[in-house]
Amino acid sequence: MKSFVLHFQEIDWTKLPLVGGKGVHLAELSKIQGLSVPAGFCVTTEAYQKAFENHDTFHQLLEQLTKLNGEEHTQIRTLSNQIRQHMMKAEIPPNVEEDVTHALAQLGAEHAYAIRSSATAEDLPSASFAGQQDTYLNIIGVSSILRHIQKCWASLYTERAVIYRLQNGFDQKDVSLSVIVQQMVFSNASGVMFTADPMTSNRKILSINASFGMGEALVSGIVSPDSYQVRGAQLIDKMIADKKKAVYCLEEGGTKTQPIEPDWQKVQTLTDSQIIELAQIGRQIEDHFSCPQDIEWCLVDNTFHIVQSRPITTLYPIPEAADQENHVYVSVGHQQMMTAAMKPLGLSFYLLTTPAPMRTAGGRLFVDVTQQLASKEGRVMLLNTLGKSDPLIKDALITIVDRGDFVKLLPQDYSAIAPLRKGPMPAAQPPIEPGPSLISELINKSQASIELLKQQIRTKSGIDLFDFIQEDLKELRRELFAPESMAVIKAAMDASAWLNEHMAKWLGEPNAADTLSQSVPNNITSEMGLALLDVADAIRPYPEVIDYLQNVKEDRFLDELSEFEGGATIKQVLDDFLHKYGMRCSGEIDLTRTRWSEKPSALIPLILSNLKNSAPHASQLMFEQGRKEAARKERELLTRLQSLPDGEQKMNETKRMIDLLRNTIGYREYPKYFMVNRYFIYKQALLKEAKKLEQAKVIHHLEDVYYLTFDELREVVQTKEMNEEIIRKRKEEYTLYKKLTPPRVITSDGEIIAGAYKRESIPVHSIPGLPVSAGVIEGRARVVLTIEEADLEAGDILVTAYTDPSWTPLFVSIKGLVTEVGGLMTHGAVIAREYGLPAVVGVEKATTLIKDGQQIRLNGTEGYIEIL
Repeated sequence: MKSFVLHFQEIDWTKLPLVGGKGVHLAELSKIQGLSVPAGFCVTTEAYQKAFENHDTFHQLLEQLTKLNGEEHTQIRTLSNQIRQHMMKAEIPPNVEEDVTHALAQLGAEHAYAIRSSATAEDLPSASFAGQQDTYLNIIGVSSILRHIQKCWASLYTERAVIYRLQNGFDQKDVSLSVIVQQMVFSNASGVMFTADPMTSNRKILSINASFGMGEALVSGIVSPDSYQVRGAQLIDKMIADKKKAVYCLEEGGTKTQPIEPDWQKVQTLTDSQIIELAQIGRQIEDHFSCPQDIEWCLVDNTFHIVQSRPITTLYPIPEAADQENHVYVSVGHQQMMTAAMKPLGLSFYLLTTPAPMRTAGGRLFVDVTQQLASKEGRVMLLNTLGKSDPLIKDALITIVDRGDFVKLLPQDYSAIAPLRKGPMPAAQPPIEPGPSLISELINKSQASIELLKQQIRTKSGIDLFDFIQEDLKELRRELFAPESMAVIKAAMDASAWLNEHMAKWLGEPNAADTLSQSVPNNITSEMGLALLDVADAIRPYPEVIDYLQNVKEDRFLDELSEFEGGATIKQVLDDFLHKYGMRCSGEIDLTRTRWSEKPSALIPLILSNLKNSAPHASQLMFEQGRKEAARKERELLTRLQSLPDGEQKMNETKRMIDLLRNTIGYREYPKYFMVNRYFIYKQALLKEAKKLEQAKVIHHLEDVYYLTFDELREVVQTKEMNEEIIRKRKEEYTLYKKLTPPRVITSDGEIIAGAYKRESIPVHSIPGLPVSAGVIEGRARVVLTIEEADLEAGDILVTAYTDPSWTPLFVSIKGLVTEVGGLMTHGAVIAREYGLPAVVGVEKATTLIKDGQQIRLNGTEGYIEIL
């Protein structure tokens, strides 16, 4: 006969659907040798389902609830309230009541109990659900316990719990509830313990919060707890709080809040030896669950009791190392303007492309800079390079270096560059003169290489295709890291730095290179933004087509254009645009991302924005205006230099640097365009193989291959066998990784080092960032998280997490740019300078500190934002 109750000793991980995450964790805790866990049992999800299986009104209301989204707060509040009222009126099934009564008799019906909810979607790796359902303490008597079990069931439909599930993608119908009934412990002190420091994520520092009485005082926020930190067996820090209140149990049941005697308010809650003892228990629990834990504990007569433990879901994963040495990792995404999670196939292609010592963590790429930091020469070079591109990374690395003990200098110095390359150092090259003819030669060579690849790959399939791609990746690496190509980019960066430094020193002119960089030749990305303005011009004379585009939902719109006047011409213009730029998309360094050629409808909002915000022939006007502004700035600087001591020499030097800058800076965007071009060709060929796998029923969905690495996909193509569990697990991980915010710098201890801007000259209450494109403007902030939701008007200031080349078409409508990620030479900065847009990048939490619609002042010369 089915029982609706399971005692802790009867529960293991297979019972998760019956007792929820909290129930399983408690049962697991009770099995750890030497750990004191108060006895108890779980009223299973089957009891919950039995109670409401024939409750028609409940199911009707639930059906209505499932149709709402997380923004419909009023309807959610009304429906969830109605559901709870009906749940509290329902009868507890007799056999459920009987099982609970029997279980209480076994443990002692006279005892006081804590009644806690345990949802089936709770305490999972992707969502903790902490505090979403209710807990009731010191409940005495069978009838009162049964009543509170009912209250727990109803708490599944509080407004906050419903909204949390909606936000985390859980179906309201799929979540069920178990109830934990556990003997009360009447604690002298209680609190929470994190086996990884919640502030820094350092896995080697354990953090304890403690206060007198029951833990409810701490959880509900009515008391500030003591805080202790432990590393290994050593208490390294403690803060004794002024604890004015505590929660205690009443003899007749329930709890009350009462003041703490003044003499006890500043007394340390736990002794130093108790802190170390508790920390050892924490590490024991962490070892059992094999991941950092958030633990609730109580102290009764010098004995610690553990009443809950859950995984800490907010920690960023640590990049894996093959040894136990200290390592320092720097985010690649912050350099590449793509901090979103990548799928395994995309990650593996990037790893096959770069020679740097890369690691993956949380679906992102990190470069191991430990060896560079361990070398005097390497340390200087790394800090200087990163300092220019991202001061926050530089400051974080300096914090690590200043500690002196995490990364020690090697006794024998090594070349600064060697640790970042695989294989022998290249032979010294003669100086390369990066003139216009070299740049044209590089572009033509790359284009010819792309056309050859397109021809050759058509005949490849099966394992031959994988061999071919592996070989062609060598060609990609040769092109990307060719000395001539690197020389052009270095010349552009050096010229920009020289002009900024010398014009500031000689003329007091800050950020001179920004204006001089406007409308330069050979910038493939800024040309793309202007080309989409031309697409809008082709559509502008045809109002029927514009009306049609405003309602397009499907990607077959290109074929349907022929039904309208001018449709054939417009289709040709769009086809030409896609032929040149169709391999681009948001997050394009991830090969698995959907390209514009695969989803042309992604361009429609950008085209409509151009039609709304731009005048006819805007591309030529915009480019010409930028060119004239750069020429005007050049004349002004040279004239002012001429009147200085040694003016002729200074003028000639500056003229040479301006020419060098304008000839080379546009090429900065080309290598990435070339790489993404190649990636798309690989992707199209691999998807043909995936289609065969799908037809042979080796995979269920074409995109399943995105959750395999390049080598794993090769094996599946060869064996025609696929482990579905790997795909399921990788999809779950990707869902979790998407929610995480990657750090700029993380150590092998898991510590996230947050850098800071060291500037005192900016106004009080302003938000600091890195100035990358000069100018001061005021306007309406438009906070945009994805390119699809962009609804900009001329004169808006775009505020977003990061931009990559796919965002360039938006730049023609805005008058300023603010991003959370970026550096001096990353995409957003380069294009902002070319279009003459003031820009500040690397602004921590810009999309939360600045609200959509606020009037802001952006200072792209000094690097800060003021909310007006």
